[in-house]
Amino acid sequence: MSLDILPDHLRRPHVRGFQPLAVMHNGQQLVLLRDPMMLTTQSMVVPPPAAALIQQMQGERSVEDLAKAVNAPTVDPLVELVKQLDAVGLLWGPTFDRLEAELKEKLLEVGYFPGGGGMGQPEADAMRKALGEWLAQTEDPELEGSPVGVVAPHLDYPRGWPNYAGAYKCLDGAAAPDRVVVLGTNHFGIGDGVVATQLGFETPMGKVPADGTVVDGLIRRLGHSVVIDQLDHHGEHSIKLQVPWIQQRFGDIPVIAALIPDPLIGMIADDGKRVSVDAFIQAMRDVLDEAGGRTLFVSSADMSHIGPQFGEPRPVDQQRRTDVERVDRDLMGAFLSGDPQQFLERARQLRNPTRWCSIGSLYATLSLARPERVELIDYRQACDERNSALVSSAAMAMLSG
Repeated sequence: MSLDILPDHLRRPHVRGFQPLAVMHNGQQLVLLRDPMMLTTQSMVVPPPAAALIQQMQGERSVEDLAKAVNAPTVDPLVELVKQLDAVGLLWGPTFDRLEAELKEKLLEVGYFPGGGGMGQPEADAMRKALGEWLAQTEDPELEGSPVGVVAPHLDYPRGWPNYAGAYKCLDGAAAPDRVVVLGTNHFGIGDGVVATQLGFETPMGKVPADGTVVDGLIRRLGHSVVIDQLDHHGEHSIKLQVPWIQQRFGDIPVIAALIPDPLIGMIADDGKRVSVDAFIQAMRDVLDEAGGRTLFVSSADMSHIGPQFGEPRPVDQQRRTDVERVDRDLMGAFLSGDPQQFLERARQLRNPTRWCSIGSLYATLSLARPERVELIDYRQACDERNSALVSSAAMAMLSG
């Protein structure tokens, strides 16, 4: 094959970030390359060696160089692999730009992100029944004061429902707020600053609109950069998993959704094209003060991520569980102080040894909610049967009065 006719973005391929998921097909171990933005309905499945090779496609090496690196007898199979990656939008370049623009136009026309909920795609009645039953199985935490915010996990519901229910049980009998601010984690998206959105969210239970007044106020203060990467929400689960619970409690109430980076990790560049966590917090305070009414805050937060699935060498044993809980309770103790700076400083001191993924969400939520006190409702560790992945989470309530 003549490589002279290949466009430059194929000649020197630069792969976008993707989520590698292990899958089995006909008894063979394969890797599903999940696009975080879900630009198309198509997906790619490749053998593990190909996945490792794809990770090396960083725009600096040509396909010829990559073929030589793996001792390929010919460059043709690699060119075909690169073309397949490009077709589904996993390479930076004109195909990605086109797919991104088409998806953005479609979503802005509709006004909502599709999906939502950690139960696949059930019927509305089935989802309402499941959430209702989980709440009914959950004890009343008997908190004193009014909830101004909650912390809930973003695990899938089968593993995480006890802490979802524990958090949202706090809202039994609470009057509906004027809006809900939901702050999540940007696991695999493009934006490395705060990413808000002008769009609402659709679930089997209905549609929650964006609070346009608040989002417009954020854009006026922070510029379009606060929503420039809003397609990151399309494939991100941390916000979507909260929406059915919010609907169960308050119906189709307006929401303001934002993905918050870890403030302890520097952004790629401080060039004004990104929104820092502290700048977002100040702008959100100002906008909410202008809007008036009552706001409920939700931090969508998982905590520790340990085991071989997250890069650790050994399966999770009881001693590792104990060590993880010790770290979790240390950091939770700082959060329960109600002082966001104390929480952030403790996180800085510990250097996140167990990979908490939601330090930014927790810090920003605590800064905005400004509770008089914070109470722990429940703490859980979810581990798979092979002890290859453990994720911890908690249900917490932020209270006033």
